[in-house]
Amino acid sequence: NTLHGPVFLQEPDSLIFPLDSEEKKVKLSCEVKGNPRPTIGWRLNGSSIDVGMDFHYSLLGGALLIHNPNKSQDAGTYQCVATNPFGTIVSREAKLQFAYLENFKTRTRSTVSVRQGQGMVLLCGPPPHSGELTYAWIFNEYPTFVHQDNRRFVSQETGNLYIAKVETSDVGNYTCVVTNTVTNSKVLGPPTPLVLRNDGVMGEYEPKIEVQFPETVPSAKGTTVKLECFALGNPVPTISWRRADGKQLPRKARRHRSSGLLEIPNFQQEDAGLYECVAENVRGKNVARGQLTFYGEQAALLQEALLVFSLIWSLFCCPQGRVQLEQGSLTIANVSLSDAGMYQCVAENRHGGILMWFVLVLLSAIGPDFSKTLLKKLTLVKVGGEVIIECKPKASPRPTYSWKKGKDILRENERITVLDDGSLRIVNVTKADAGSYTCTATNHFGTASSTGSLVVKDPTRVMVSPFSMDVTVGESIVLPCQVSHDHSLDIAFTWSFNGHLIDFDKDGDHFEKVGGDSAGDLMIRSIQLKHAGKYVCMVQTSVDKLSAAADLIVRGPPGPPEAVTIEEVTDSTAQLSWRPGADNHSPITMYVVQARTPFSVGWQAVSTVPEVIDGRTFTATVVGLNPWVEYEFRVVAANLIGIGEPSSPSEKRRTEEALPEVTPANVSGGGGSKSELVITWEVSLTPAPLSFLGISKGWQQKKPRLCDKNSPAGQRELKDGLPPAPGKWGLSSPDSQGCCQPLWGTATASALLCPQVRCWRHDEKEENAKRIRTVGNQTSTKVSNLRGNALYHLAVRAYNTAGTGPSSAAVNVTTKKPPPSQPPGNIVWNSSDSKIILNWDQVKALDNESEVRGYKVLYRWNRESSTSVIETNKTSVELSLPFDEDYIIEIKPFSDGGDGSSSEQIRIPKISSKDGGMGSGPQGPTSR
Repeated sequence: NTLHGPVFLQEPDSLIFPLDSEEKKVKLSCEVKGNPRPTIGWRLNGSSIDVGMDFHYSLLGGALLIHNPNKSQDAGTYQCVATNPFGTIVSREAKLQFAYLENFKTRTRSTVSVRQGQGMVLLCGPPPHSGELTYAWIFNEYPTFVHQDNRRFVSQETGNLYIAKVETSDVGNYTCVVTNTVTNSKVLGPPTPLVLRNDGVMGEYEPKIEVQFPETVPSAKGTTVKLECFALGNPVPTISWRRADGKQLPRKARRHRSSGLLEIPNFQQEDAGLYECVAENVRGKNVARGQLTFYGEQAALLQEALLVFSLIWSLFCCPQGRVQLEQGSLTIANVSLSDAGMYQCVAENRHGGILMWFVLVLLSAIGPDFSKTLLKKLTLVKVGGEVIIECKPKASPRPTYSWKKGKDILRENERITVLDDGSLRIVNVTKADAGSYTCTATNHFGTASSTGSLVVKDPTRVMVSPFSMDVTVGESIVLPCQVSHDHSLDIAFTWSFNGHLIDFDKDGDHFEKVGGDSAGDLMIRSIQLKHAGKYVCMVQTSVDKLSAAADLIVRGPPGPPEAVTIEEVTDSTAQLSWRPGADNHSPITMYVVQARTPFSVGWQAVSTVPEVIDGRTFTATVVGLNPWVEYEFRVVAANLIGIGEPSSPSEKRRTEEALPEVTPANVSGGGGSKSELVITWEVSLTPAPLSFLGISKGWQQKKPRLCDKNSPAGQRELKDGLPPAPGKWGLSSPDSQGCCQPLWGTATASALLCPQVRCWRHDEKEENAKRIRTVGNQTSTKVSNLRGNALYHLAVRAYNTAGTGPSSAAVNVTTKKPPPSQPPGNIVWNSSDSKIILNWDQVKALDNESEVRGYKVLYRWNRESSTSVIETNKTSVELSLPFDEDYIIEIKPFSDGGDGSSSEQIRIPKISSKDGGMGSGPQGPTSR
């Protein structure tokens, strides 16, 4: 709230504005503080800008905005002017320039003709421009640029191209390319043809330095200095650099383009000196020299020889007759109130200028006055402490001070000092220092005094400090903090944790202050890992404050391991690696690997090698995995305190496909006719049925259909890659090779594998066995077209697209004898009361035929194709049939070997009379 004149917080900087910029606005910054708030104006080339009357300008805060800037109107030197009732200040000069690059003149350039071996310079001659330029040369056609080396050099000062020694490969057209680094625009000059003269070859000659730096190079602190040097000559000269004073070149110095350019970054005082460029070949050498001079920050301008001083008063009109300006010093004689105000000193040289401003304030004469600044009535301090009793009366000019204790004059000593501002300082205070103190202030206009009392208290001392502890997660502890103190003083205990005050309301679940008047113990309940750190007990009274600290180490289960990676997988193993997490102050003793698949319920521990993974091992091989199943893994660490949080899951990887592992059991065969065998087997499911499956990858590449095991006829598509609901199972059809494609399964699934049956006759080789493949969860199949009454060997094994699994043990089965070859003979029939009675001779089986077990009577209406069958173990049968139809009847025996030969068909005509009829069929062989 103090009243004061303007002060610059930010002054404008010089700008280069690209003419082709899309931003149609220039901003010159100016920020000023002052009280009252200053008004801000601007000057261009010394003349005030009327911002209110020219829409071309506007103010944003104190900044000047120039809209649609124009090179001819707006280029120049700008200054910010700030004014309030205490004076006026003027900013440093800021130049506004406009960057542009015009085109080359379109006329062609003359051909340059030189001898081979001669040096040559091609002039670029850049067009009118503003802003820094860079140069390059095109050789013949774009984008072939001249490559700079020890023979060719492009000066970035002039743009000229130098060739130390012309060769036949240099013949062609050269075009100068000029780029404005501010506008990023680029123009190409007219091409210059270079040809070789045919009047001979240039002989050898000594170097001639064509590119050299000035004799004096002023260099500002912190800038990058670049020195160019290049010579013509035959042979091509080599360029080297050195300091004439014998010092080594700065280590930071860099040489470019075969030493044609020396660059010194971050130029400092020690880098200044005389530098030499040496060009030499077998014919001689040439040297160019230049002095690098150093100038520092702008404040150092005052030390330069070429200074121009001027003085500007607040209203830019200095007091008349009483002002002298000599060597930068301003003297004002007989100062009056009218001389009060703000003064600026401007220091300039060729490197720039700086501004400094001063405020001249005149004070009225006042005798010492304590009416508003009495000494503090009561000042408290502890024994051994330090106290300052302030004495600040209002007075002008500045008074002298003296002090009394009680009625005695106070003498300064090693403990008692009167400070420059009149305050009394006492160090290493004792009880004897207590009492009343009086400060007396005196100047030419009067004397005044003020009195206050000093009370000395006993210091506070920590009797029981908190001590560092080592605890386990879940424990509760008390950190003690007990003190002795002057009970006439209020005391406050506070605790901080890792530099932050503990909020006992917010963190009351874990932290509580306990103890009495002189105790501020901290109870920490149910300690967690996050509670480890530094605890500080802070005790404060009105005369002193002190603190005591303790470190708390919290031991807990390990943190989660990191970066779990699957290094390699097979059909049943996965190689894992990981990095250990935090051990939380208790060494890790063991790691456990867990896995998850689409078939598992959550994460499950898996078997590993080594079986027990100790805390110093960070790799393991997971074993016992299922083939062609997608796995992800995580690792859990444990120590003596407990089991930590699991790691993040690894990537998902699928194990390789594998052959089936299950062996079908209880293989048997039998039944069927003389040429058939019905083969059966069993599959024992394990608690994890997928462990014996050789799951192939074919199922993943197709879109199979799933069958509900409770409703085989109903089918549904597999959706979103999800397995079927619990209790469901399914198999796809065989693939093009007839190989079974297993699908997802659950713990209640049937045998999700495809059996293959092999069958071979005793007198055949096993490798020629007949192979029958089945689909799905079948446990039986029929083998046909076998020889009757023959010994066969049978075996069953599982298969998938990866191949076949282990075979069951072979079993021996003999096919049945063939059925009787003789048909029934002497068939006789008669009818009565709507019944037909048939009789025939018994059929006897031959020795190589199976015994007759009975007979089949087949009958049908003459005009229908469907046949009815009656079986009997007798040689007669009675049929209840209507008589108004013709019937066709035949009879054949049957046995374990199947049906025997059938009799010829017998036709029984329609009988209209109830008296019935009788007849006989073809005569068969005589019974024996």
